[in-house]
Amino acid sequence: MSHSFDLGGRVALVTGANTGLGQGIAVALAEAGADIAAAGRSVPDDTRAQVEALGRRFVFIEAALDTIAPVGDIVSGTVSQLGRLDILVNNAGTIRRNDALDFTEDDWDAVAGVNLKTLFFLSQAAGRHWVAQGQGGKIINVASMLSFQGGIRVASYTASKSGVLGVTRLLANEWAGKGINVNAIAPGYFATNNTEALRNDSARNRAILERIPANRWGKPSDLGGAAVFLASDAADYVHGAVLPVDGGWLAR
Repeated sequence: MSHSFDLGGRVALVTGANTGLGQGIAVALAEAGADIAAAGRSVPDDTRAQVEALGRRFVFIEAALDTIAPVGDIVSGTVSQLGRLDILVNNAGTIRRNDALDFTEDDWDAVAGVNLKTLFFLSQAAGRHWVAQGQGGKIINVASMLSFQGGIRVASYTASKSGVLGVTRLLANEWAGKGINVNAIAPGYFATNNTEALRNDSARNRAILERIPANRWGKPSDLGGAAVFLASDAADYVHGAVLPVDGGWLAR
């Protein structure tokens, strides 16, 4: 079965791959054989070094993902520099925290734009490319525990991540017959920049750990297996699924 998970000769486009979850996913896909295009605002030097150390090609496509303006160029840039596009990982995301009574329109738009609007239109650009080329592809969206739960003080994040799950299912319904697999990973509580405030709050940190059966925060590398599976031939008949990688959080 190992060949079913082999990504050799394929190209994966990962947004927000400079640190955290995106970096963990990009490196895991490279370990499975894929070349990597990373799209985002910051140059991912550390991710580049890890990918190239594995003998894979790596390109950086500078793009501000708080607008959909660059989505077409991201796809065309990947194809022109690496020769093809097989896998899209919509990982880039942001978060704003405030009480719902005080939440601002800017806090709403900034998060919903990156987490949901850009995700949809980048998926659309990739889908159009694959349909025009007469080929299939794999899309992996990064959802969240807040795709299932309400959360606290993160109104736009909860709304956007709930939307990610809905869009994943919608695109799967429309595109499965075109050979395009659209699925999602739902990370639990991971040690990343977005969760630094929670980990620094001793009461919240303790409450979160008490609920996680694995009794630890996730590491970005913990997402690798799920990402490789959904990107590979082993997932060819998997459409519209969401795979929690949460240390058992949802089972509690």
